Amino acid sequence: MSTLFSYFFEKINQIAPLESDFTEVLESIAVKPKTLYYYGKMPENVVKNGVLTRPKTVAIVGSRHNTKYGEEVAYKLGYGLGKRGVVVVSGLAFGIDSIGHRGCLDAGGVTVAVLGTRIDKIYPKAHTALAKEIIEKGGVVMSEYGISDNLVAKVSFLERNRIIAGLADVVVIVEAAEQSGSLNTAAHALAQGREVFAVPGNITSPYSRGCNKLISQGAIPYTEPDDVLRVLFPEEFLKKRKKLKQMDLFGDTDAETAVLTAMAAGMRSGDDIMKCALLPPEVFNQAITMLEIKGRVRALSMNNWSLA
Repeated sequence: MSTLFSYFFEKINQIAPLESDFTEVLESIAVKPKTLYYYGKMPENVVKNGVLTRPKTVAIVGSRHNTKYGEEVAYKLGYGLGKRGVVVVSGLAFGIDSIGHRGCLDAGGVTVAVLGTRIDKIYPKAHTALAKEIIEKGGVVMSEYGISDNLVAKVSFLERNRIIAGLADVVVIVEAAEQSGSLNTAAHALAQGREVFAVPGNITSPYSRGCNKLISQGAIPYTEPDDVLRVLFPEEFLKKRKKLKQMDLFGDTDAETAVLTAMAAGMRSGDDIMKCALLPPEVFNQAITMLEIKGRVRALSMNNWSLA
């Protein structure tokens, strides 16, 4: 046994999800893990408005056979999230997963790796040093499988995707082929009520077919880290907009102004905006369509909207 592996093996921790503030969210997923085994330190709650709250967490997943485009996007996203104090969770795999981890680490952030193997079997072995760095910089490597579990690898990798999605507030699919396992993570995220972003790609690239399909089915197109940060910290972007633009809420019609005012008050769903603006459906639909055309608002998934 190598010195490095001994370092891991001697520090295995074991908890039930409810025993950690960070993992207790897994109690709400359809198939919750009974036990979690891990190396390192679970991310701690942060102070927000004088109250301790769970840190915002984003999953970055994608193809093991990424392109240069995917590498650039995943690294920039991981770095941007790490700089902002957002925890990045992924699967330690080759490709997009490890690049997301790396971006976060380089930014001084905390990242979480969820294994699809037993806790004593770091996979891939080539990422043992990355796993060690994750731990040394305040993160955690975890698995629901202990050293006594007997696994069928293909099954366990799909099963761990529900944990990656379950730990995240938002899931971003960077690159995915049509049959990518990342789409399984996206499916779990949608079932769990998480926001799902997908990075649009060249329609001729096999590594973007999965992402482009997700977008056609309602996933939010990802273009820059602020797309995700805006969802995680809407109040900050609202303050920034008020400061820089003093929130110009006047539309070209009374209906447009009413819609913009409702959205500035925090309304996101189409139904809530319509009720707050006191508009009938046909008037609301016309107003929101024109505002989108004019670049004043942007469509999100599931009939949600945000100011542009």
